[in-house]
Amino acid sequence: MKSFSFDELPSVSEAQMRDVDRLMIDDFHISLLQMMENAGRNLAELCVRVFAPASVVVLAGGGGNGGGGLVAARHLFNRGVPVAVALSHHESTMAPVPRQQFDILAAMDVPFLIQPENADLVIDALIGYSLHGDPSGRTAELIKWANAYVGPVLSLDAPSGLDVTTGKPSNPCVSAAATMTIALPKRGLRDARVGDLYLADISVPAALYRQLDLDVPVLFRDDTLVKIS
Repeated sequence: MKSFSFDELPSVSEAQMRDVDRLMIDDFHISLLQMMENAGRNLAELCVRVFAPASVVVLAGGGGNGGGGLVAARHLFNRGVPVAVALSHHESTMAPVPRQQFDILAAMDVPFLIQPENADLVIDALIGYSLHGDPSGRTAELIKWANAYVGPVLSLDAPSGLDVTTGKPSNPCVSAAATMTIALPKRGLRDARVGDLYLADISVPAALYRQLDLDVPVLFRDDTLVKIS
């Protein structure tokens, strides 16, 4: 897996990442479903390569980050890895695209847990970059459970509870052994406690980055995953 230093790449704030997502959909007609599929497939691949887990528990939120975690659960399940999912929100309140991912897993008979159980690896897909205030309710309970868990936690995009612009952790905030961020590194990940940092391709066109005046090298010529040191 190729490696880049953090300082070799442009990093983005939450607002800039929102612009990336908006332009992907509005200007390039790359849907949220496509982005979510790319993120989740890469997350599953990273799980297998780095951790080779015998079992996985996915903690999934009700938005796009949770949907990426559910995609990863599907790919892991299809690769023969025992997977179970604990949701932070009832499926009826999930956004439409993550809800579609829930329906797929339910049809596949992937187990959904009221209380998460110990596994070889926990995937944190609760919040992502859209953090507003301290996590609360069941989301906070699942973060606290993850922090009390004795094995490794792999976070999608950012550890849940971390401000991706400032790097400031909320209360509570996931303590991750590794983080797979997507598209570009988030600015707040540079000096925060995110564990080993990886970057995954979600097929952002170079032309989009040029629209945002971001000078991004070719990152994914040989692989859809790179390591950030």
